[in-house]
Amino acid sequence: MSIPVLEATGLACERDWRLLFEHLDLRLSAGDMVQISGPNGSGKTSLLRLLSGLMQPTAGDVLLDGSPMAAQRSNLAHHLLWIGHAAGIKDVLTPVENLTWLCALHHRLDTAQIWSALEAVGLRGFEDVPCHTLSAGQKRRVALARLFLPGPGLWMLDEPFTALDKQGVAQLEEHLAVHCEQGGVVVLTTHHVLSRKPATYRDLDLGQWAV
Repeated sequence: MSIPVLEATGLACERDWRLLFEHLDLRLSAGDMVQISGPNGSGKTSLLRLLSGLMQPTAGDVLLDGSPMAAQRSNLAHHLLWIGHAAGIKDVLTPVENLTWLCALHHRLDTAQIWSALEAVGLRGFEDVPCHTLSAGQKRRVALARLFLPGPGLWMLDEPFTALDKQGVAQLEEHLAVHCEQGGVVVLTTHHVLSRKPATYRDLDLGQWAV
């Protein structure tokens, strides 16, 4: 049996002295897409952060490529791409400057690649304007442009469809599905009902592990 890209065993999460879930197991292999679902406050973002190494579990273990994630914290940016609910960009910088800085976490890219990614998300003509002049949807597109650049194949996305219009939603759905069909892995939280799913899609309902 091949080593999973990401594996969680016996995970438990406590927040504000309240146990959100426990005994959670998850195994992700190349090509998988998992949508974390559940009611507000059930711990969807917390679970995503646990799987990304941004939080430590109350109990249980997370393995990345067969090794404990805790032992790889200094090198996580080379293994996974995290895009949170907030756009995570600096308003005083331009889209090109933001992406240059963010992508340096993985490896340096040339300007042509960055401009191509911005064009892919519909930001042609906005490459060199300060991000504080952009709309909320355009700022989200700057963050999502990272998905159109070379980098890690494991994507952790917290509400990636926030502020996108219908065209942006359809484009992102397609891009995520193709990424999985080409061997990538996507774990996401979203209230959006996906209309384009890879064959490997599955839903992880936190209600099954609620305390």
